[in-house]
Amino acid sequence: MLKVTMMYRTRRHERRCSPILMPVAAFILLIPGAGTAPAIAQAMGEAAPQGASAAAPVTITLDEAIRRAEASEPSYAAASATARVSALGRSIARAGLLPSVTYSNLALYTQPNGLYAPVEQGGSPQALPKFIANNGVREYVSQGLINETVGLGQVAVVRRADAASALAAAELEISRRGLVAAVTSLYYGLAAADDKLDVAERARAEAADFTNLTREREQAREAAHADVVKAELQEQQQGRNLSDAKLAAEKARLELAILLFPDPRTAYKVVVPQVAPPLAARADVDLAAGKNNPVLKSALAAVSLSDADVLAARAGYLPTVGLNVTYGIDAPQLAANGPDGTRNLGYSASLAVDIPVWDWLATQHRVKQSEIQREAAHVALTATQRRLIARLDEAYAEAQGARDQLASLDTSVATAAESLRLTKLRYASGEALVLEVVDSQTAYLTAENAREDGRVRYEMALADLQTLTGTM
Repeated sequence: MLKVTMMYRTRRHERRCSPILMPVAAFILLIPGAGTAPAIAQAMGEAAPQGASAAAPVTITLDEAIRRAEASEPSYAAASATARVSALGRSIARAGLLPSVTYSNLALYTQPNGLYAPVEQGGSPQALPKFIANNGVREYVSQGLINETVGLGQVAVVRRADAASALAAAELEISRRGLVAAVTSLYYGLAAADDKLDVAERARAEAADFTNLTREREQAREAAHADVVKAELQEQQQGRNLSDAKLAAEKARLELAILLFPDPRTAYKVVVPQVAPPLAARADVDLAAGKNNPVLKSALAAVSLSDADVLAARAGYLPTVGLNVTYGIDAPQLAANGPDGTRNLGYSASLAVDIPVWDWLATQHRVKQSEIQREAAHVALTATQRRLIARLDEAYAEAQGARDQLASLDTSVATAAESLRLTKLRYASGEALVLEVVDSQTAYLTAENAREDGRVRYEMALADLQTLTGTM
């Protein structure tokens, strides 16, 4: 009996990441400061037995990949730092509305001018200082000071800090979702590359089996030598395809590993569900996008920021009130009581009201500047809203189309597999030409690869939609 080999879709094989060529180590040695042992160990990783690395590859889910990338990606780290700094700026601005308390201490000595005060304190005459601005030759100050300034400008500063914090938080979310989209693309790209490698391995084995089949038929004088030559050419082509698939899978693995591990050569595997997740209803998508879209939140925060700038500019028209309360010692002795029993402890209070009168229209021009910027922020907000509506329609239509095509591609794979089986049976019985078998093999391989590309397309469209709605 002649052997007929069938190709079926199998589960993903686990493969480890092959090591990078040693010229990378030579390149790292050229980096300044990288010649020391700790630097080399940090850049290249500690040498580990190859078998141990392959024995226990790290299993990475998509959520784990996103978490690892958030901890190592520099752009996201910068956005996170900006958001935290802006949150602290809110606290600083709010503190500006509250009174400040300081404790001031001063010891002052001034050269005497040779004259004495007519009034004696403690039974001894007091020498007069050379500097008339000073109160005595020796003066000690130990006072607690409370200062408070009240004005519309301070309120505007708080509002601006709140808006800036909201803007930074929205920009952080935009950065996070951009990182999520990048990681998702690399993650499913690696899964597709692994699957394509599986397909290439099976196609290579199928081509080898078919070459053996043609040789058996040639020996039985049921086929010409040309069939063997054609089968061998097909086997060689599948071997080259397998080599390209290995290279593509290795590149995809390294690209994702850069975001996940200190050493990109770490062996790991990704886990992708065999069944693609369903597509949410359009009404749910619109509702989530209206609530959670960070681009819209960023535009709203920019409008609030411009409103705060207008308020701060208009505060220049209004007066400000300053209050100062001082309690402590300002006397020739650093003591609560003088030598003659005089009480040195005391207090003073001052209230200042600054009324703007004329500044050569500088305040009016600042108000105009802030109002112009506010108009631009409103235009940007409306444009963002229109863009979001269109973007949602595009993303949802893309996800629907990718989902429908994925179902069609699954059918195509099943059809191509059945066609290959029947064609090989016909060839084994002498009813088909070798070219028909080769064409069936090519069609099956093309359908398998197209299905993997379709799966990546659907997963990416779904991730894009989830990114817009804030559900990822």
